[in-house]
Amino acid sequence: MTLHAPPSGDGDRIIDEPLAEALSRRYLAYALSTITGRALPDVRDGMKPVQRRVLYAMNEMRLNPESASRKCAKVVGEVMGQYHPHGDQSIYDTLVRMAQSFALRYPLVNGQGNFGNIDGDNAAAMRYTECKLTEAAKLLLDGIDEDAVDFRPTYDSQDNEPVVLPAGFPNLLANGATGIAVGMATSIPPHNVGELIDACQLLLDNPDATTADLMAYVQGPDFPTGGIIVEPRASLLETYETGRGGVRTRARWTKEETGRGTYQIVVTEMPYQVKKAELVEQLANLIDAKRVPLLGDVRDESAEDVRLVLEPKSRNVEAEVLMESLFKLSDLETRFSVNMNVLDARGTPGVMGLKTALQAFLDHRREVLVRRARHRLGKIEARLHILDGLMIAYLNLDEVIRIVRYEDEPKAKLIAAFDLTDIQADAILNTRLRQLAKLEEMELRREHAELSEERDGITSLLGSDTQQWKLVGVGLSAVREVLGPHTELGKRRTDFADAPVIDAEAALEAMVVREPITVILSDRGWIRAARGRVEDPSELKFKEGDSLGFMVACETTDKLLIFASDGRFFTLACDKLPSARGHGEPLRLMIDLDDKVGIIDVFVHRPGGKRLVASRAGYGFLLPEDEAVAFRRAGKQVLNVDAKGAAVSLPMIGDQVAVVGDNGKILIFAADELPEMARGKGVKLQNYREGGLRDATLFNAAEGATWIDAAGRTRVWTEWREWAGKRAGAGKMAPKGFPTTKRFRPK
Repeated sequence: MTLHAPPSGDGDRIIDEPLAEALSRRYLAYALSTITGRALPDVRDGMKPVQRRVLYAMNEMRLNPESASRKCAKVVGEVMGQYHPHGDQSIYDTLVRMAQSFALRYPLVNGQGNFGNIDGDNAAAMRYTECKLTEAAKLLLDGIDEDAVDFRPTYDSQDNEPVVLPAGFPNLLANGATGIAVGMATSIPPHNVGELIDACQLLLDNPDATTADLMAYVQGPDFPTGGIIVEPRASLLETYETGRGGVRTRARWTKEETGRGTYQIVVTEMPYQVKKAELVEQLANLIDAKRVPLLGDVRDESAEDVRLVLEPKSRNVEAEVLMESLFKLSDLETRFSVNMNVLDARGTPGVMGLKTALQAFLDHRREVLVRRARHRLGKIEARLHILDGLMIAYLNLDEVIRIVRYEDEPKAKLIAAFDLTDIQADAILNTRLRQLAKLEEMELRREHAELSEERDGITSLLGSDTQQWKLVGVGLSAVREVLGPHTELGKRRTDFADAPVIDAEAALEAMVVREPITVILSDRGWIRAARGRVEDPSELKFKEGDSLGFMVACETTDKLLIFASDGRFFTLACDKLPSARGHGEPLRLMIDLDDKVGIIDVFVHRPGGKRLVASRAGYGFLLPEDEAVAFRRAGKQVLNVDAKGAAVSLPMIGDQVAVVGDNGKILIFAADELPEMARGKGVKLQNYREGGLRDATLFNAAEGATWIDAAGRTRVWTEWREWAGKRAGAGKMAPKGFPTTKRFRPK
């Protein structure tokens, strides 16, 4: 392989530095660009750069609400060519979203044509659709041509674009925002403008108002698709305080009677950002998978309005119980994650609470007000300067006419004769003859007086913070008249309610037919449920090399608890177990159980019951059975064990505990020495020099202990007191006749 020297003249392009440093520096630059230029909105106008550029371009194209619509392709081309040198599809997607009434609480683009729907269908191609600005968008742009905000050069320095919009209303919270940057993200729900403006007015009157005070007006999010918020008020308060949290939203539904005691449920409003077609598919899949036994059918009867019909499996099912079960399993209830991560006025990202965000908006509105006032003051002073020159001309009209008529350089002569400026002289020379009438002079004097009065008012405004804040409030009141709750657009759509406390599991159990079954679990982990009671286990058939492991008599309404050697409990509904017509199904397909983990015990859950659980290391405690129930595939870790694993699980029936170790020693102690715990390692039951716990049993002192010998006979042990002692003792060797397996019962 021949190495060639780099081409001459390229030496200055070679940088000698560690690769890690080069990558980290470039990745940091990329991350900052993504955060500030793409993903996070500005707290002042709630806009990302692409959204701001689309609205500004449409404003420059004079696509006002009262004007005719133009092709979206024309707008996209203008934005891409002038301001946003990226793909046209990303620009069009932004434009489409700003036109969707189900995506934005206050749409900023008035779209003509197919702009998608709540089912998740895409908009038509940009060549088929048209658009113009809405009234809400004009409020955001109001004053942009009056030096209200800073401008910066565009990507090619051929033009200028606004750094931020004047923002007549708090768009950040009104329309919300979502975005994923590098190492951070933002997720802000939409709110009601009328409520936000009321909260802003409170802040103007009382800058020390707390978030709780503001929530007297801003009750919570107001989603464009409606729905019902079931998030507790205390949780919402914490979310608005910290800027982080979540909002649980449910679909709005009604119950329609269909005659003869039957009914159907009609969903009329969807949770925010849930696609209706995908929700219907999700519910249908739940029905096919038999995960919603209370739901019989689902169908979509929507036209322009949402109408999703849910039919119960039986008319005996309560509508509230059915909906609670669906809220848990489907997107009929969603949680909108709140992370109010935004860019402040200096471009620094940070999480803001409700009060901080509103105050940042008010500060921006004040700055816009001051800048517009200064701009107007400059215009007034320029006009007054011209009017002063014209007034001089009218007072000396004959001399002005003579100079214009007879002098070779009338402009210079006018300046010298009446001490005028170039601007005043040009204005006089440009005056038409018909404007020299007496009536025109009176009009000039009236205009001069009005402008002088306006100038004095603006000067007073610029020198008074109180007047500035007051005028900010007046401007917000004017916006409230356009977007307030008395308008069709401004009415609150999302209501608040408390989630009802309904035992959906009890309702599901009520739907199950109660009948006796026998659960059979083989040594190799195949489980099945036979109808009725199996009297003779020898008649059971298993796969070759397999045999009976556990056999439990129960009912279809019971819950089956399985205790594994790693200390976990698993819960199975008995009515969901496979039939005993074949060999059943592998238990490990139903629960997350490793092949190396064995099954210690299988039993029926008895609410309120207690069990002794112990590890091979000789530690244990009393477990309330209710703490072991968990319908998760991963089960519930209850007993903390070491590499030796778990040893026993026994129902708490008796006042004495007998334990036997691998060394053949037995120790008996009072059951009240055991602590009751929900999970943990427990306390030491018996002390061993080597080996561990082999078996245990519980019995009543008056009846005596028992064990089962090799012949299957039950032996009563009446002289057990010689082995009694305190917990954690070593114990004594087992009595004569005790099984050589060192167990109280066969395994």
